[in-house]
Amino acid sequence: MAVDALLQPVVLFFLLGALAAFARSDLVIPEAVAKGISLYLMMSIGLRGGAEVAETGFTHDMALAGGAGLALSFLLPLPVFWLLRIAAKLDRTNAAAVAAHYGSVSVVTFATGSEILRQAGMPAAGYMVGVLALMETPAIITGLLLARTGGTANLGPRGGLLHETFLNGSVVLLLGSFLIGMIDGKEGLLSIAPVFDVPFRGMLCIFLLDMGLIAARRLLDRQALTVPTVVLALLIPLINGSLGVGLGTLLGLDAGSAAALGILAGSASYIAVPAVMRLALPEADPGLYLGMSLAVTFPFNLTIGIAYYGWLAAGMAA
Repeated sequence: MAVDALLQPVVLFFLLGALAAFARSDLVIPEAVAKGISLYLMMSIGLRGGAEVAETGFTHDMALAGGAGLALSFLLPLPVFWLLRIAAKLDRTNAAAVAAHYGSVSVVTFATGSEILRQAGMPAAGYMVGVLALMETPAIITGLLLARTGGTANLGPRGGLLHETFLNGSVVLLLGSFLIGMIDGKEGLLSIAPVFDVPFRGMLCIFLLDMGLIAARRLLDRQALTVPTVVLALLIPLINGSLGVGLGTLLGLDAGSAAALGILAGSASYIAVPAVMRLALPEADPGLYLGMSLAVTFPFNLTIGIAYYGWLAAGMAA
C-alpha cells in the first residue's frame, strides 16, 4: 500500500509543487483559485459523506467514532504541549499554539487519505466526514486553556475570538454540506454529481500542487524551525495517528474507518487553527506553528503517514 500511495496522482502533484519550489521556479497558483478550490473540496467532502450517512442511517459505529474524535481532539494537545516544552524547550505560549494545531485536523490530509484508502479497497464510512468536522474546534479550546494558565491567551470578546472558534468558515461549510447531503441523499445529489463528484480528484490534484509549493517555500525559510521541532513534527503524527487507529480498532470500526480516524488524529491543522491563534495568541510565532504543521507534518503524512495508518489499520483488523 505504501508504494501505491506514493504513486497516486494527488501525491505526485504535491511532490511536483515541492520540487518546483525547491528549484526556485516561478510556478504559482493564484490565491483566489486556491481558495475557491478549497471551498469546493470542503463542499464535495461534506455532500458525499452526508449522502452516505443518509443511505446507511445513524449507526452505533457513527456515535462511537464521533465520541472518539471529540475525545482525541480535546486530549491530544496535552501530551504534545509537554513534549514541546521539554524536548523543544518552547515557551508556554508557543507550545500551546503548536499543540492546538496537532489536536485539530487537516481537511486536505483527510481528503487525500480518503481517496488513497478508497483506491486501496478499504474506504472509510461516510460518517467520518462528520467526525472530521467535530475534531476541528475542541483542540483550539484546549490550546487556549493551556496558554491561559500562563496568563497569555486573550479569551475575551476582542477580535471576535468566540465567533472565529465556533463559527469558523471551514466548520460551517463542512457541517452544512454534510447536512445537505443527508437531507437529499445520493439520488437527490445526482443532478450536481457532474460538478461535485466527477471532478473531485482533479481539483484535489491542483490544490495539492499549490500545497507542495507553499510547504517547500516554508521549508526554505528555516528561521523558525530547529532540529527538535522538525523531529517532533515527524514523531507527533506517528504517535497520534497510531493512537487513532488503535482506538478505532478497539471500538470495532471497520479497517477503513479506523485508518481514517488515524489520519485525522495524525494530521495537523494549517487553516482553521492559525486563524484563531492570530487573534488569541498574537505573540506566538506563526513561522513556528505553520512551519511544523504545513512544511513538515503535512508532506510527511501525504508521503508516509497515510500509507502507514492504512497498513496499521489493515494489520489490526486481520
